[in-house]
Amino acid sequence: MVEIVATLGTATVLGIVAHLLRVPPLVGFLAAGFLLGALGVTAFPGLEQASHLGVTLLLFTIGLKFDARTILRPEAFGTAAADMAVSMVLGAVTLLLAGALGLADLDGGWRTLALVGFALSFSSTVLCVKVLEERSDDGSLYGQTAIAILVIQDLAAVAFISGSEGHAPSPWAIAVVLLLIPAAWVLRQVLDLVGWGELLILFGVVAAIGPGYALFELVGIEGDLGALVIGMLLASHPRALDLSKALFGIKELLLVGFFLTIGLEVVPRWQDLVLAVLLCAVLLPTTIVSFALLSRLFGLRNRTSLRIGLVLGNFSEFSLIVAAVGVGGGLLGQRWLAVVAIAVALGMVISSVLNARSARIIARLAERLPEADPARLREADRPIDTTGVDVVVFGMGRVGRATYERLLESGERRVLGVDNDHGVVQRLHAQGYHVVEGDATDLDFWHRIRTGGFVQTVILAMPIHDSNVFALQQLREADFAGTVAAVAQHQDQVEHLEGEGVGSVLNLYSGAGIALADLALPPAESSREDSGADGES
Repeated sequence: MVEIVATLGTATVLGIVAHLLRVPPLVGFLAAGFLLGALGVTAFPGLEQASHLGVTLLLFTIGLKFDARTILRPEAFGTAAADMAVSMVLGAVTLLLAGALGLADLDGGWRTLALVGFALSFSSTVLCVKVLEERSDDGSLYGQTAIAILVIQDLAAVAFISGSEGHAPSPWAIAVVLLLIPAAWVLRQVLDLVGWGELLILFGVVAAIGPGYALFELVGIEGDLGALVIGMLLASHPRALDLSKALFGIKELLLVGFFLTIGLEVVPRWQDLVLAVLLCAVLLPTTIVSFALLSRLFGLRNRTSLRIGLVLGNFSEFSLIVAAVGVGGGLLGQRWLAVVAIAVALGMVISSVLNARSARIIARLAERLPEADPARLREADRPIDTTGVDVVVFGMGRVGRATYERLLESGERRVLGVDNDHGVVQRLHAQGYHVVEGDATDLDFWHRIRTGGFVQTVILAMPIHDSNVFALQQLREADFAGTVAAVAQHQDQVEHLEGEGVGSVLNLYSGAGIALADLALPPAESSREDSGADGES
């Protein structure tokens, strides 16, 4: 118990420090792992299993919100394949330079160069998805494209691992694949029956580790891939998003173990640290630039491309697995596992810091890049035209949809809904909503919206307070003279928005309470109270 308290306590303290420094808490968790490892503390029993379960649930929830068709888009598979080739070549060149300087042991020859370069060509699924979730960007165009690239990379890693271990998947793997469709139908029926609360959470965990992880492992396929596939098969279910939200807390807690184990498992020498720093200094900037340039080449805007580059500019947990397989198969020396582990950890820290400041970085870089011709952009990334629209509703979740429908009932206003979640936009389109895909934190989007001149009212119904504040700032900079209304979840947020000049702010919780009280009061009593209030005034 003492080890558990010491480990989790250290993670909590350094996580709080990271939060106060305005960087993601996972930076603190990584630092806690390194500190505890340096002090000789080992992982307590069950920590590694918890971290594995966290990664499995992460991939399952990715699948629940992922549009599988994204993988087939050129900006996804084209960018993924080209970047892996670039990373492998540049990694090999960097290692040759390190070997010439006496920093790297290249006794394995070309196999060492190729395998280390291949291992460091993957981006971290865990880190990328956490960054996207914290911004509520996992459904945006750049978020879905980044996740599609990660899935393609993970498939390449799984293929390598299966081949390197010297055995092909079991012949029963074909039967498992064929059974996925009826199995998914059964799971969908059960999901209709489980209700809410702990039973919904338990269903999600069992679906991820049962027909997902365990069944795929049984037939020789990477189990985490199975969890992702099961999640994707459930993604079209109406309760898929509810299931993802229900699993959020337990998944986040278990992932703390993942970041702790990275630091706890590494006992580096100074030469390993120097080599890892060299690899990060060369490969991380190149990876960011490579993803950004390739995304632009495949028809995405500057800001979208830069976001993809920043969120994917790191090394993957699969890098550790590939390196471990290489060491176990005699393809790499034992030292390379420490080098790759340090590079992965440093890459996560650097990427976390950069993504915490991504808005400023992207704004400065985008100003220096030439604008793309809208006609050459992919349709989903073109600017949004608001010609003829009276009201724009940002955020088409439950509150946004209810607001949109209420405005339409009057029959006097032309309403446009805006949401950054591709899946939400597609579903609303099918239901007849006038809605477009757009990111309210995208400055290019606001440049386009400013040219309309028709919009009289803007409603900020996004679930993230900072997103609403950012949108409000852009409206003020554009000298928007119309009416602005917004939602908030806490009283301090209400006061903040009112202080910024928002005319009407609805506290979702207190507003719901007032509405419920009005419904509960008998009409006569409600009328008497109204009359009394009028008399007093």
